Formats: sequence, C-alpha cells, structure tokens
Amino acid sequence: MRLKAIEVARKAVEACSEKQATNIVLLDAQEVCSFADYFVICSGESTPQLKAIIEEVEKTLKAKGVVPGHHEGTADSGWMLLDYGDVIVHIFA
Repeated sequence: MRLKAIEVARKAVEACSEKQATNIVLLDAQEVCSFADYFVICSGESTPQLKAIIEEVEKTLKAKGVVPGHHEGTADSGWMLLDYGDVIVHIFA
C-alpha cells in the first residue's frame, strides 16, 4: 500500500528527529505551491550529523517503499534536498 504524502512527510520528520536534527518544521504547502504538498525542513550541527540525518530519512522511507526521485546538495555544502514528489525534504547546516 502506497503512503499518502502526509504520511511520507511525518515519517521524514520522525527520521530527522531520530538523528537529533534541530528546528524541524513540517509545512503544508498545498494551497500555495504547485509542485509539492509538504516541505520538511530541519538543521544539523555538523557535516557528520547532516549525513546521518539524510541517511536516516532515506533508510526510513525506503523501508516503506518510498525512494526519492531526485536529490541535490551535499553535507559538505551545508544544504541537502530530497525530492519525494509531493514531499520535499531540506536539510541545512
């Protein structure tokens, strides 16, 4: 069974929290954005933590059969993005 967009977003939030991300925000953008329904935004304190957060998000969602269609950025750059279609995950330093 395919997860709904809100379920994907909530799983991403849980994964970010699992790796002690800070400033975690789940934004409902359905009324103002044409390319995504939800944005998950969070911060990490170091390059290793950023890598751990992104890996946890990917692992958690992959276990539910959800894989990103696109990703951008690197932990070294201080910004990473995972595009899950209706859910976009941004991780900032």
